[in-house]
Amino acid sequence: MLGDACPEELLDAGERLSVDELRSRQLSLLQATISTAYEKVPHYRKALDEAGFAPGDLRELSDLSRLPFTGKKDLRDNYPFGMFAVPQSEVARVHASSGTTGRPTVVGYTKQDIDTWADLMARSIRAAGGRAGDICHVAYGYGLFTGGLGAHYGAERLGCTVVPVSGGMTERQVDLIRDFGARIIMVTPSYFLAIIDEMERRGLDPHDTQLRIGIFGAEPWTEQMRTEVEQRTGMHAVDIYGLSEVMGPGVAQECVESKDGLHIWEDHFYPEIIDPVTGEVLPDGSEGELVFTTLTKQAFPVIRYRTRDLTRLLPGTARPGMRRMEKITGRTDDMMIVRGVNVFPTQIEEQILLVEGLTPHYLCVLTRPGRMDELTVQVEAAPDLTDRATAAAVLSRRIKDRVGVTATVEILDPHALERSLGKAKRIKDNR
Repeated sequence: MLGDACPEELLDAGERLSVDELRSRQLSLLQATISTAYEKVPHYRKALDEAGFAPGDLRELSDLSRLPFTGKKDLRDNYPFGMFAVPQSEVARVHASSGTTGRPTVVGYTKQDIDTWADLMARSIRAAGGRAGDICHVAYGYGLFTGGLGAHYGAERLGCTVVPVSGGMTERQVDLIRDFGARIIMVTPSYFLAIIDEMERRGLDPHDTQLRIGIFGAEPWTEQMRTEVEQRTGMHAVDIYGLSEVMGPGVAQECVESKDGLHIWEDHFYPEIIDPVTGEVLPDGSEGELVFTTLTKQAFPVIRYRTRDLTRLLPGTARPGMRRMEKITGRTDDMMIVRGVNVFPTQIEEQILLVEGLTPHYLCVLTRPGRMDELTVQVEAAPDLTDRATAAAVLSRRIKDRVGVTATVEILDPHALERSLGKAKRIKDNR
């Protein structure tokens, strides 16, 4: 199921850049970013001095590989505003992570940064098939999390009517989708499944709503989940990518006409793929860790930020000048190591969605009752599943054959697992 291509006259100037034009722009903006960061941010001045790199040494894009990486620890060590490149009086807004694993990471935006963000989110929604006049239901969380406000400002910039629901109150979400006639929903894919479940529980056919486009992000999701969502709703399910440290949502977007990976808005963000162990830059087409350098951020420029997300870079298609990234396959920090085998939750999800009678609501539970790790996959049954033992055996065999680990499968009643209103929790480590 493919959508209509975006008319040429709706594309903005950045989307029309050729590869050569884009590379020239990137070099100029990268040189300015490095110079500003060196001059205005003590952390970067110290890091570049220690690397023996002066801003004037960057003469071509490949020179970027000589600069040190930036990680989440650097942001936490400079909490709260030590990484900002402008005085506090010029910071129009701050966002921050939850800080559940330590100090939160804090990011800032000037007024121009917010305008740029809104422009890129509008571009992303348009690439997903959204148009001015559409009603856009925003079920991402608002507040310090960047998802809700990023989607909100972008939809308004495009000319949509925004329904700023935020997360939670699932029954009310269903009521508003039905009553207001939203054409677009922006939400995490796991929470949208909960919304669909609620519709069906109430006897509402998701096909009967006005929803035609789902823009899903904030967590990895599989092609199998896309198929399930599209079959259960009749809508287009497209991926959006972003992270607060780089901007928020809208760093890259899947185009509805191709659905073949996310085009990175390279006129504002320079991507690299590295070996997550050695840090070596890998050629396009190789799988590795995604790294970003911002090109136009004023308040909070970042140089070679390690996202921990695993993907590969591919040539552009729907937007030929800009490279695509494959859907995120996992993160280096959510990888499970089970008896020496690297396993990502998305690999488990892929197999679950191929077994009839199982739902995409699951949890990977890690234990170590003796000397060896054990993996238990808890997954909810569909209401019409009658033979749970067979379904469990099929899934266990698929995980062993396709993923390479032995897993015990526990099939739970529908709605047995706690629903997430934001990013789904996929791993419970009891070792």
